[in-house]
Amino acid sequence: MPWWSWVVIWVVLVLGLLGMLAFFAWWLFRKVMAAGREASALIDKADLLRQRSDDMRYAEFHSAVFADAEELRAQREQAVADRQVARQARRDRRVQRGKILVNADPFRYSYLNKRT
Repeated sequence: MPWWSWVVIWVVLVLGLLGMLAFFAWWLFRKVMAAGREASALIDKADLLRQRSDDMRYAEFHSAVFADAEELRAQREQAVADRQVARQARRDRRVQRGKILVNADPFRYSYLNKRT
């Protein structure tokens, strides 16, 4: 092999290395710019959440110790009654769904039983 072939080989290798480094630099630059855009959007969302959390105020705590016993009893009875109504409504829906399943027409899907 003549001496200049080694020069050509090394020039090609160095140009390939420079091309590869340029490609990875461009790739890294795009990733950093995308991360910057996402960080900016995240900061905007965090600021919006902070503003909304400042708007939400918790209701002032009222201890039940100082409340009227009759009023608390009435609230408790109302809560129990509401739960019973909701429970009965769930039962009624479940029974209705069961009746639909039990009373389904078996011949409605008879084409599934036919052999071809």
